[in-house]
Amino acid sequence: MSTPITEIVLEHLGGKLPEPFELVDVEWSKMGADHVLSVLIDKPDGITLQDTADLSEIISPELDKISPDPFPEDYLLEVASPGAERPLKKAADFIKHIGDYIFVKLYQKVAGEKEFVGDIVGFNADILTLTYLDKTRQKKVDIELSNIAKARTQVKL
Repeated sequence: MSTPITEIVLEHLGGKLPEPFELVDVEWSKMGADHVLSVLIDKPDGITLQDTADLSEIISPELDKISPDPFPEDYLLEVASPGAERPLKKAADFIKHIGDYIFVKLYQKVAGEKEFVGDIVGFNADILTLTYLDKTRQKKVDIELSNIAKARTQVKL
């Protein structure tokens, strides 16, 4: 879920990470009494613990430069890998993951459903094409990017 804080941080950090790192997403959450800003990063061969430590040293001072300060109080910075179930938000994310198995939650029903789990078979003109199993039949559905509330890659068991 996008918040003004996450949008501000995403915009501010865009293009500021060294190659080959990619800014995947930013999440703002509450964990117990603490607020946590999670900056999810990736690179082609995966993220190491040293990568997260090095990027924390780059990201933390960048966050201090945001004016006016968007954070309502002190927070913990977490720099992490998106993991096996990576969030998909932009058209480029869906294009990059054509062929992958994903979970999609919609704002409005399509084909009578608000959630789908299936394989991305195409993405064109902001339309995601997904194949999914409905009981025992393989079906195909087209979903507008603007109707996607949440999407992520999914581990297929």
